[in-house]
Amino acid sequence: MSLKQENRSFLRQLISWTAWPVLFGACLLVTYYGFEQGHPLLFFNFAYLGLAVSLLLLERAMPHEKSWLNSDGQIWANIGHTLTSKGTIQALLLFGGVIGLSELIKPASEPSYGIWPRDIAMFWQVLLGLVLSEFGLYWAHRLAHEWPFLWKFHAVHHSVTKLWIVNTGRFHFVDSLVSIVLGSGILFALGAPMELIQWLSAITAFIGMLTHCNVEMRFGPLSWVFNTPELHRWHHSKNIYDGGNMNYCENIMIWDHAFDTFYNPPYRPPVDIGIKEIMPPKFKDQILFPFKHKPKPKDRIMDFFL
Repeated sequence: MSLKQENRSFLRQLISWTAWPVLFGACLLVTYYGFEQGHPLLFFNFAYLGLAVSLLLLERAMPHEKSWLNSDGQIWANIGHTLTSKGTIQALLLFGGVIGLSELIKPASEPSYGIWPRDIAMFWQVLLGLVLSEFGLYWAHRLAHEWPFLWKFHAVHHSVTKLWIVNTGRFHFVDSLVSIVLGSGILFALGAPMELIQWLSAITAFIGMLTHCNVEMRFGPLSWVFNTPELHRWHHSKNIYDGGNMNYCENIMIWDHAFDTFYNPPYRPPVDIGIKEIMPPKFKDQILFPFKHKPKPKDRIMDFFL
């Protein structure tokens, strides 16, 4: 091997080990600066856009699976789901919409509301919020796999045949609504401040994009703490006995460890991912799919993966 090849190999190894923590840390720093300047949403968008561009470039330069670089014909459906699931649901949370969610959120801005420890540093509030909200997110995700009614909606996300950053937000809006209610509902009930909710939303967005990226990365002990791409690739396995019904946590893996659903074997995750059902290719048909699909009474979730 020539010196140039050795240097290139060393650089790839260095990037593969440092990309995840460096990108995630940089996003957190930009977001923190935004809070300090009084413009958290603006700087979050800067960080999110920077993360997206960085991962798109890395996906081309050092992909985890080269075959996933090929088009699956789902880019517009992915974007449509992202806009409806993330955009619509977040708008409901922010503005209340027609179902009155603003009345649930409004008390969270009042210092006297709830039992949340608002006097401690925001750093510790975020850590506590991560653990508690993750409990709701874990069970929302697990129920979406184990309850056939919810699986019909979650199957839209699992119908992808490759993972890359553009299908990060590919969720049926009903699936997203269940996750938001169970994940954020705990914090609202305890009286957590809106700044904390904003921090957790940002962290979930950053980790979500990192989790779905098709970049060759190495993680080591990070995967015992955070939801990383190697863990989520196992989660998308068609085979429920080889990771398909494991790794439910969204951000930190605490509840997967607690409920014995953590899965990270020492070999490469499968390339062939997806579901048993035939998911219609068009966005509008995918939205209607859960309402039209009627599983047999004796069907179990495992039948969808085999």
